[in-house]
Amino acid sequence: MQIWRVNVRNQTLTREPVPAGWEKLGGRGLLARIMLDEVPPTCEPLGPLNKLIFAPGLLVGHMLSSTDRISIGGKSPLTGGIKEANAGGRTGLHMATMGIKALILEGLPADPGLWVLHLSLEGGRWEKAEGLAGLGVYEASKRLVERYGEKTAIALIGPGGEAKLASAGIQNLDKDKVPSRIAARGGLGAVMASKGLKAIVFDNAGGQKPPIHNPEAFKKAQKEFTAALMNHPQTALYRDYGTQAMPQMTQGFGALPTRNFSAGTFEQVESISGEFMRDLLLARGGESETSHACMAGCTIRCSNVFGGEDGKTIVSPLEYETVGLMGSNLGIGDLDTIGRMNWQVNDLGLDSIEIGAALGVAAEAGLMDFGDGARALELLDEIRQNTPLGRILGMGATTVGKVYAIERVPAVKGQAMSAYEPRAIKGTGVTYATTPQGADHTCGLTIRAKVNHLDPQGQAAISLTAQLNMAGYDTLGACIFAGFGYATAPAAIPELLAARYGWEDVPADMLQVLGRETIKMEREWNKQAGFTKAHDRLPEYMTREALPPNNAVFDVDEEQLDTIYDNL
Repeated sequence: MQIWRVNVRNQTLTREPVPAGWEKLGGRGLLARIMLDEVPPTCEPLGPLNKLIFAPGLLVGHMLSSTDRISIGGKSPLTGGIKEANAGGRTGLHMATMGIKALILEGLPADPGLWVLHLSLEGGRWEKAEGLAGLGVYEASKRLVERYGEKTAIALIGPGGEAKLASAGIQNLDKDKVPSRIAARGGLGAVMASKGLKAIVFDNAGGQKPPIHNPEAFKKAQKEFTAALMNHPQTALYRDYGTQAMPQMTQGFGALPTRNFSAGTFEQVESISGEFMRDLLLARGGESETSHACMAGCTIRCSNVFGGEDGKTIVSPLEYETVGLMGSNLGIGDLDTIGRMNWQVNDLGLDSIEIGAALGVAAEAGLMDFGDGARALELLDEIRQNTPLGRILGMGATTVGKVYAIERVPAVKGQAMSAYEPRAIKGTGVTYATTPQGADHTCGLTIRAKVNHLDPQGQAAISLTAQLNMAGYDTLGACIFAGFGYATAPAAIPELLAARYGWEDVPADMLQVLGRETIKMEREWNKQAGFTKAHDRLPEYMTREALPPNNAVFDVDEEQLDTIYDNL
């Protein structure tokens, strides 16, 4: 494995050996290490000193089920802090088979304009993004596939990224060549645009799976993990419903974000539920799929293809986070409308969580009525037209709140919350408050913990465990749902790493070891960037405004927030 370093000013590629201190890290953990070593924390996110980093996880490249994810990172234009966003699809697998431990993009281009960077085993090739600038990701990816081949992996940005909006992500092709797998959070699409890139093409022709030190031991551990994953009851649940299994469950806790996080239940929840959606797609048929894999070799298949009444695809996938933020959060109870909004946001290359939250704040400011899907689509068109209002919305929920003087902005460190109300799921509220990444459920969701979620006591400890595990999974390159298998067969992680790399004495708690190291590095980087304990707080209104139906406020003691990481 090598480090591939690209200077976008000189349009040069160098390939370097992996530094010793980087060898036992991948994905999110490697991003944190590179950021600490190379990126000044006080740099401008869209300036020459920030770097855009792509890093597959430690176990990527072997088609372990749900363990081929890519982490993308840099300094966030949205939060001003360290940022890692990860995605499924092809990119991680292709990078691993090309022998790329990490791709580091640095500098700023010498001239304006957008480029396509083609990477292969032969090196890097720069081509003007002719006919691609301004295109949405669906049409742009189609042209890129036609130009560079159906077997390539492609990471690209949409018009939102080109406009350097702080909600812009980086789209990746799935196994079916659809640009549906977005490294969504934190504005990294804007960073990619600042590097002058519309797309990066990973052509792994001639590549091969990374070498395995002990193939027999690896095969044995893989078999144990796969069996544990397939036998876990949650695997069947997510195969049938995907993340859309969550609306009814979250509603049951009084934690379904509704009308800009002003209530925890939605009267139309049944019409946006996974059960309703599954029955709808089965009835519609055609291109609709209730179960779909975003990565080759995934056995869970938690994705979907959401088809319309004519059986033609509206969007793929339609996920719970989008349904929560663009559905109940906006008072919209129609899946077709939510799906069409989702397609627009995807095509723009934006984070549906951030945009859904921004529209919720906009509704409170009087720019739309809750429940008005037609107006919501008009506001998305404002973003596409790059109007002043569109730019305000595209910069995220916090910006909308500042411009329109709205206090109820569900965000931490400038990043919008995902679809779990922290006053009702208080452990997740601790995660939102304290993670270096900004409000993000993938950094430590606690909804499945067997506790009273309304009791503030003990929530910090529950959150910390979840945060360590998730940082570990992100470093391995594992999907959150792969955790069902790894949690049931925890010995698989040290066994897989020892067999893959030949490492000796891999500790039994390697997942937590990786998570602990990763979070310590992220916190150190943020500290140097100017973050303090005062940033580890939920919005003030959530500590005093009671959330129906449980009339809960966020009342976890601030000392617990301040000391959560003391024993890392």
